[in-house]
Amino acid sequence: MSEEELTLREEAEARLRALAGDHARLRDDQWAAIKALVMDRRRALVVQRTGWGKSAVYFIATALLRELGEGPTVIVSPLLALMRNQIAAAERAGIHAETINSANPEEWEKVYGRVAEGAVDVLLVSPERLNNPDFRDNVLPELAGGAGLLVIDEAHCISDWGHDFRPDYRRLRTLLAELPPGIPVLATTATANARVTRDVAEQLAVVQEWDEPSGGEVFVLRGPLERESLHLSVVRLGGADQRLAWLARTLHELPGSGIVYTLTVAAAQEIAAYLREQGHPVAAYTGQTEPADRLAAEEDLLANRVKALVATSALGMGFDKPDLGFVVHVGAPASPVAYYQQVGRAGRGVERAEVILLPGPEDREIWAYFASLAFPPEGVVRATLEALSEGGVLSTAALETRVDLSRSRLEMMLKVLDVDGAVRRVKGGWEATGEPWSYDAERYARVSAERRAEQEAMLGYIATTECRERYLRRHLDDESATPCGRCDNCTGGHRSAEVPEEAVRAAHERLARPGVEIEPRRQWPTGLPDLKGRIKPELGAEPGRALGRLTDIGWGTRLRELFAAGDGPVPDDVFAAVIEVLRTWEWEQRPVAVVAVPSGTRPVLVGSLAERLAQVGRLEHLGTLGYRDGSPAARHNSAQRVSAIRGTLAMPREVAARIAAAGGPVLLVDDRVDTGWTMALAAAQVRHAGAPAVLPLALAVTN
Repeated sequence: MSEEELTLREEAEARLRALAGDHARLRDDQWAAIKALVMDRRRALVVQRTGWGKSAVYFIATALLRELGEGPTVIVSPLLALMRNQIAAAERAGIHAETINSANPEEWEKVYGRVAEGAVDVLLVSPERLNNPDFRDNVLPELAGGAGLLVIDEAHCISDWGHDFRPDYRRLRTLLAELPPGIPVLATTATANARVTRDVAEQLAVVQEWDEPSGGEVFVLRGPLERESLHLSVVRLGGADQRLAWLARTLHELPGSGIVYTLTVAAAQEIAAYLREQGHPVAAYTGQTEPADRLAAEEDLLANRVKALVATSALGMGFDKPDLGFVVHVGAPASPVAYYQQVGRAGRGVERAEVILLPGPEDREIWAYFASLAFPPEGVVRATLEALSEGGVLSTAALETRVDLSRSRLEMMLKVLDVDGAVRRVKGGWEATGEPWSYDAERYARVSAERRAEQEAMLGYIATTECRERYLRRHLDDESATPCGRCDNCTGGHRSAEVPEEAVRAAHERLARPGVEIEPRRQWPTGLPDLKGRIKPELGAEPGRALGRLTDIGWGTRLRELFAAGDGPVPDDVFAAVIEVLRTWEWEQRPVAVVAVPSGTRPVLVGSLAERLAQVGRLEHLGTLGYRDGSPAARHNSAQRVSAIRGTLAMPREVAARIAAAGGPVLLVDDRVDTGWTMALAAAQVRHAGAPAVLPLALAVTN
């Protein structure tokens, strides 16, 4: 080791002790990465297990580069929770960090000013910022040109082979190609198999020109992924009531505080509510949780004020609580790689952490739903490019009127097309570039096949009798994997699946409790020429009720079975639950009549529900609305859905006359609410016919 290298390592060790305490010593691979960045100014990819110390590498490299007079480090970081933890860690190392993300837009100008003054050592940027027109065109070039180090955290997000591919991350490929020579780059992840590692390394190597002929070779550091504190187990139970009862009984036995992961927002909210009823201090944490509430929940978990956060994958990458004692999954993620990433939150700073999977029969259906959101077929993509070529700059809302995709899928597709060079995000929306573009059907098919293989591998994890940790590590291509000696299969210490009958009964009663609110539509979708702004109060519906959500672990299961069975009269158990929903509905004025929404798929189900409600509730049955030319074809975004329904939904004269004569609130009945637009437009017609109020009632809401 040269004198220069020895001096630099001593400085790096001192920085580590400031960050992690006097006991801390650099790992050999940590030093190798720091040396590659600071001395050799290379591009490096570090694939190491959760808790290995990847953040220490870039904070120490930042401190050393700043001492050499280099510019600030720019870290692209995917989650607000991750950013908050990184800023706190940077401060411990004497590094001043700031962030630019969706939660602090009022701070952006001040942050840019402090960066320009040299007062910021680390700037954390969310990947979404990379494709904001102002940031991309005016801020990013200057920032990148003056950076001392670029860090790409959770780099598996770059690769569409990764378990958490994000189109915004693909913008980094363009940024990497435009970086001036000599600016080192570090990409880090804990969850990349060999294929993802190769893909990310290839993207890191994209350049316009290099200082030296050898500069283009990416330095890859890949270590073993063993987590010696994790004790993995699987408990196979029957229905959702058994899993919920088992969890409520077992939670107090688990060490410290932890995370209970669910696959859907509805399940997180439902499980958290039940656990609180059972006396457990828990909170729900999802992508729909308000930012301030999410921050408060994180702080409560960090301070051990709650036993657990019941969370979706929104609480994932980068959340750092060294003493996290357990991770329980109610429902299996769709891939062993995603699962290992989430369980890696536990046991970083404790000798033993419990990792428990409670798989459910509905897991496959949930996987299938998320798989349906993959890249759209070629015809839809071509229609989008054609619309942009003809229309010039179009907003996402304007494109919705021309392209039949949901808002989220449309935006995802546009981001991919932007990275591919076919479209460009500009002020006011999107424009076509005119560059040739080909639909890579073969690649999309391979990605879909990879996703299906991952699902089968996850089922294999549930069923395997071999070492569970070894199974997961092999799917991450960790060739060093050996039996862990700690999991339930290695030790033979399988957790009991027995649950007291009274506990199962209590959980069943909670899950069987019917009723969720239907929030009525208040605003017309943008992009429609003649419907703008708020829906007029005299045409709007009241808040409604549904028996359950299709994504619930309670009534959702029964409702999915009902809809899968095809059309038929409403079953007695379902009807009895609907009556219970009505019994607990605290409406201002009781309805006097029932009108049914026409159904192209389940007319018998909807019709029988309306008739029985009228009979039992002593309400006047006014009939069913109609369709002029058959039910409208399915549409996936609001603008197209409204246009399709308006063109077909009709109010029969005799039904309109009965509504006017009824003179009171009307119960508007349907089988399922997806977007809410059929109910909104039907309610508008019923109100227009003279009903003073409309109370929507459905068997199910999609979300």
